[in-house]
Amino acid sequence: MSLLDTHMVGAARERLKLTQARMRENNARFGAWFNRIMPKGLYARSLIIIVTPMVILQSVLAFVFMERHYNTVTRRLSAAVSQDITAIADLAVSFPTPEDQERIRQIAQTTMGLTVDFQPGERLPPPGTKPFFSILDSAFTGELGKRLGRPFWTDTVGRSNLIEVRVQLDGTVMRVFARRSQAYLSNSHIFLVWMVGTSLVLLGVAIVFLRNQIKPIEALADAAIAFGKGRDVSGFRPRGAREVRGAALAFLEMRRRIERQIEQRTTMLAGVSHDMRTILTRFKLELALMGDTPDTEALRKDVDELQSMLEAYLAFARDDTGEAPVVADIARIVDDTRFNAERHGAKVTASFTGDPMVMIRADAFRRCLANLAANAWRHGTRMEITGTRDDRWLIVTVDDDGPGIPAAKREDVFRPFVRLDDARNQDAGGSGLGLTIARDAARSHGGDVSLSDSPLGGLRAMVRIPV
Repeated sequence: MSLLDTHMVGAARERLKLTQARMRENNARFGAWFNRIMPKGLYARSLIIIVTPMVILQSVLAFVFMERHYNTVTRRLSAAVSQDITAIADLAVSFPTPEDQERIRQIAQTTMGLTVDFQPGERLPPPGTKPFFSILDSAFTGELGKRLGRPFWTDTVGRSNLIEVRVQLDGTVMRVFARRSQAYLSNSHIFLVWMVGTSLVLLGVAIVFLRNQIKPIEALADAAIAFGKGRDVSGFRPRGAREVRGAALAFLEMRRRIERQIEQRTTMLAGVSHDMRTILTRFKLELALMGDTPDTEALRKDVDELQSMLEAYLAFARDDTGEAPVVADIARIVDDTRFNAERHGAKVTASFTGDPMVMIRADAFRRCLANLAANAWRHGTRMEITGTRDDRWLIVTVDDDGPGIPAAKREDVFRPFVRLDDARNQDAGGSGLGLTIARDAARSHGGDVSLSDSPLGGLRAMVRIPV
C-alpha cells in the first residue's frame, strides 16, 4: 500500500470516528430531551403504556377502514351515479326536442333520484379549484371521465348535501343535481363516534383499575417515610397486587426486626445504666464519708466527669428511637435552648417564623439543639438561633462567632469519639459525641445536620427536618 493510500485510509477512519462521536452526542441529547419530557411518576408512565398502543391500534384501524373500505364503497357509488348521468346524456343527445327533454327530466327524477335541467346556448364554466384530500371528488370525477366521453364540469363541495354536474351537449348544457349520499358513504361520523367512545370507555376503565393498583404502592411509600420519621405505622396493611403485597410484607417484617432490636438494646442499656450508676453512687457516698481533702476533691471531679461521659455514651447508644412522636412547639424549644445557653454566660438571640407546631420526637430534637448550642457557646461569646417552618421543611440554624472548623474536617466531627487537634470539640470533659448525637437525632426524623460558615464569623450548624 502506498503512502497516499495509507493517508486516505487514515483520513477515512478519522471521519468515521468523528461521525460516530456526533451520532453518540445526538443520541445522548435526544435521550436527555426524551427523559426530560417524559413523566416521572409510575401512574403517568403506566397510563402512557396503556394509551399508546390503544391510540396506535385505533389509528391503524381508522386508516385501514377509512382508506380502503370507504374508498371502495365511494368508488362503487360514484360509478353507479356516473352511469346514470351518462345514460341521461345519451338520451338527451338522441332525443333533443323539448318534449323529450321533459320526459327525460321526469324519468331521471322518479327513477334515478336525479334533478336534471337543460340550458340551451350555455357553456361550461371554467374549472374550479379542486378540493384537497377529497375521496369523493377524485372518485366521482374519475368515473365520469371514464364513462361520459363528453366535456363536463363538477362541483362536489359547493353545496354540502348536493353534487352538481354540467355536461356539454350539442348547443346545450345539461345540469344534473344528485344527493351527496348517492355517491358517497356519508355516515363515517358514526364509525368515528364509536371509535372515540369505545376508546374513552377503555381509557376510563384503565384509569380506574390502574389507580387502584397505584394506591397500595403510594401507601407503602408513605408508611416507609413515616417509619423513617419515627411515626406510628401500625395502621398500614398490605393490599394490592401480589408483588406489592410481598413488598409490604417485607417492609412490615423489617419494621418488626428493627423494633425488636431497639427493644433489646433499650433493655440492655437500662441494665447497664442501672448497674453503673449504682457503682457511681457508692463512689460518691464513700467520698462523702472520707471528708474534704485535696485528694478527695480530685476524685470527686473524676467521678463527676465519668458520670457525664456515661450519660453521653448512653444517650448516643439509646438514640431515642423508642420515643413516640408528638406535636411539639418548636418555638418554645428554641427559646428553652436560648435560656439554657444564657445560663452558661453566652449572649444569645433567638427567633422563629412559621407554624411552630410540628410532629417530632420532642426529647430527641431538644437534645439535638442543646448539643449544637453547647458546641457553640463553648467556643464563642455570641450566638444566634433562628428557626423557620414552611410547607415542607423545619429548619433551625445555630450561628456563633467562634473559631469555626475547617471545611475539610466538618464531616469528621460527626464521627463518634472524634476530637480534632485544633477543633472546637476539644472541650474539657467532652466525650466527642455531641455533634454525633445531634446528627443521629436529626436523621431519625428523616433530616440531617450540616455545617457551614456563619455570618457571625464562626460556625453555622443547620438542622433540616421534613414536616
